[in-house]
Amino acid sequence: ELHSAGITDVVIDPGFGFAKTLEQNYALMDGLHRLNDLGAPILVGISRKSMLYKLLGCTPAEALNGTTALHLEALRQGAKILRVHDTREAVEVVKIYNQLNKSKQEQ
Repeated sequence: ELHSAGITDVVIDPGFGFAKTLEQNYALMDGLHRLNDLGAPILVGISRKSMLYKLLGCTPAEALNGTTALHLEALRQGAKILRVHDTREAVEVVKIYNQLNKSKQEQ
């Protein structure tokens, strides 16, 4: 319907951390791939979210490893855009993800 109304620039942000429990956030991540059927790029903003630091028992700034793990999972599930705080680490995970996909395609 959006395309028929002339709206062509659409991004899907599932809203990690907004009005969701810890369990709901992880269930959303687990099923993120289902949003690909909507035909718009998926944006994931999980950097330093409470779903990470509460589970890990650390501060938001200390949740970098968890952020990186979920960034890789989001990419694996089809996310095209990552909203990040730690740019260098996010670029590294994208490079690793791309290399993994390249290796799969060569097999």
